[in-house]
Amino acid sequence: MLRTEIGPGLTERELDAVEERFGFTFSADHRVFLGAGLPRGSSRWPDWRDGAAEDLEGRLAWPVEGVLFDVEHNGFWHHAWPPRPAGTSEALRVARTELESVPQLVPVYGHRYLPGTAGEHGHPVLSVWQTDIILYGNDLADYVHHEFTGRGATLLARSTVDFWSYFVEGGPGIDVTAPTPFSPYATSAQDAVDCIRMLALERLIGRRHHPEQLVEAALTALVLDVESESLPLLAGLSRSEHEQADALFDQVLTELDVPQGLPTDTTDTTDTTGLPWEAARWELVRWWLRLIVNGSLAPGAGGDLITYEGWAALARPRSLRPLVDRTDAHNDPPTNRRADREPLADAIVEEARRMLAGPWPPRG
Repeated sequence: MLRTEIGPGLTERELDAVEERFGFTFSADHRVFLGAGLPRGSSRWPDWRDGAAEDLEGRLAWPVEGVLFDVEHNGFWHHAWPPRPAGTSEALRVARTELESVPQLVPVYGHRYLPGTAGEHGHPVLSVWQTDIILYGNDLADYVHHEFTGRGATLLARSTVDFWSYFVEGGPGIDVTAPTPFSPYATSAQDAVDCIRMLALERLIGRRHHPEQLVEAALTALVLDVESESLPLLAGLSRSEHEQADALFDQVLTELDVPQGLPTDTTDTTDTTGLPWEAARWELVRWWLRLIVNGSLAPGAGGDLITYEGWAALARPRSLRPLVDRTDAHNDPPTNRRADREPLADAIVEEARRMLAGPWPPRG
């Protein structure tokens, strides 16, 4: 299931010794997981029994060092910290001091982390790359199910620990369950209608939208001469009227005859191999690939989205694996420098372009 060799689990004495040696605590469910069997044979799994101290210390330091990297190079500054000093070295000193008190994140696999809270269980699993932090599992069991079995899951949890929850729920990180972070791209009436249709497909599979996205889609369609009685009403909503956006969007869909052309969910609930909203997901994967290629969706964010809502939910088709691998490489490069990410982002774009040039849906 975990796609690697499983060795004997860590004993309670071994777990205690690891905690004492490195100065952190495993959560209760993480202890149970490691006690049942220790994944080994892959560099992405931390080897808490025989791994090099330098490697384990580096994994434990990764989340904090990633935040410090963004403080130094990308202007990040947490709103709860004291005012940022003018000098970079002083800003790093203050940030490092503030970060000494944040909850410890403990590596699970690659750059997936669990809060290290003694005696507690049920924390969501976070995927951490600098301040690009996303939710990747409602809890440890849900994460393993999602990451290694290829079955999709609905992420309902929210980060449960101070500081790190900022990135998942309100900071600069990208949550794969949050509204798709794409920028407007339509240049024709057909483009505008296609965008509205894709937003409707996203709702079918359970994705959320910001009211601003629905208003913006309507405004774009209106400017491009799409005809619908409710479009001006949706496009003209003020911020205080955003609670009306969903109802007006439904009216627009009806007026444009969009619902009649949407795929239906043919999942057989008696068949555990059924794939929910399979046709809708393949159509959305193609749209997300187009957004990546035309620059409307950041390659890393788009790759994460396709990995979660496409590859995992569609039982990990081989045809999507090259994009998933390039996304993993982008998220987990060998160093922490932005320059290392740029060619990896380009690789995602090129793979998206290659896939769009082939038959659809791709075989395998």
